[in-house]
Amino acid sequence: MNIKLSKKNLNITPSVTLTIDAKIKQMKSEGIDVISFGVGEPDFHTPDNIKKAAVKVIEKGSTGYTAASGLPQLKEVICQKLEKENKLHYKPENIIVSNGAKHSLFNIFQAICNPDDEVVIPTPYWVSYPELVKMADATPVYIECSEDNGFKLKKEDLISVITRNTKAIILNSPSNPTGSLYTKEELEEIAEIAVKHDILVVADEIYEKLVYDGEEHISIASLNEEIKERTIVINGMSKGYAMTGWRIGYTASNTEIAKIMGNIQSHATSNPNTIAQYASIEGLTGDQTSIEEMRRAFDERRKYMVNRINQIKDISCITPKGAFYVMMNISKWIGREIKGNKIKNSIDFAEVLLENANVAIVPGLAFGADDFIRLSYATSLENIEEGLNRIDNFLNS
Repeated sequence: MNIKLSKKNLNITPSVTLTIDAKIKQMKSEGIDVISFGVGEPDFHTPDNIKKAAVKVIEKGSTGYTAASGLPQLKEVICQKLEKENKLHYKPENIIVSNGAKHSLFNIFQAICNPDDEVVIPTPYWVSYPELVKMADATPVYIECSEDNGFKLKKEDLISVITRNTKAIILNSPSNPTGSLYTKEELEEIAEIAVKHDILVVADEIYEKLVYDGEEHISIASLNEEIKERTIVINGMSKGYAMTGWRIGYTASNTEIAKIMGNIQSHATSNPNTIAQYASIEGLTGDQTSIEEMRRAFDERRKYMVNRINQIKDISCITPKGAFYVMMNISKWIGREIKGNKIKNSIDFAEVLLENANVAIVPGLAFGADDFIRLSYATSLENIEEGLNRIDNFLNS
């Protein structure tokens, strides 16, 4: 075939995390005992009350199309949730319900970006942010956030990259992959800069339910009306409610942006899954006990993982405050040889571990941080213990 395909989309790279997940599943299907730290979803079942609500909807027969931007009842519930938990007042016309938070992010960049626009992305970043920006014909601009500062953005670094083309900044708190959580004071500094330079804030808050050590998740949009007008809040059901496969995400924004996103979605996908939308109403309004139980289990695993990693020679990590990930510092292994394999970068490190210790991790290069690897503690405590023992034994045997 001699047909020229889309130049823009030929340059889109596949998701590294999904690629690794596929390889792990293949190895397991071949009978190989792999311990995976690559998973990006809770290892808990969706709560029973949510599943029962979905079954009830199916039996009732409420399975047709909904409004393209989401069920009015679900939008009302989302508004109530944002008011109660985040001190944010929105109306249903500000809410767009989508096929997962990733779809919400796609809608956002398609709605706000033009060619030559720049979107500021702090690193380490979630793997899809740069690709979603490029798919909207905009340019990612990276700011390296150091481990010494908890992988968080400094106001002077943000100011230094702002140009007349800066359209938005992505703020992911709690963060994938670092687990970092911004304080109110840090958010106030970012908000002041965004308002002064008239920059949009894309606030990805999908991990807000998973916060530890008595810390509090604060939405930047709640600080004042000026920053709220410039903020697009993203959230969803996947992480906090163990509903990854149900594919329900949502945004809250000013009505102008919401209208554009709704129009885009109406042509691209029609409505999100009807049954999942009804189930999400139950998730947001029903018993929250199982959500807190899941959070406590993650907290226990987090503490064990951080302590055990810091016992292993020549690797280390800082303590994450949210989500279910740890960024492990492997900089002391870069340039060294392991079992005859020269470690030039985090990909080499990950490959050596998978092939020799049957431990799967995600190389930091996927997140723009090549001196690190990401480990997920969304797996059992037994798997975490065994996997870290394998890493320790392999590196230091």
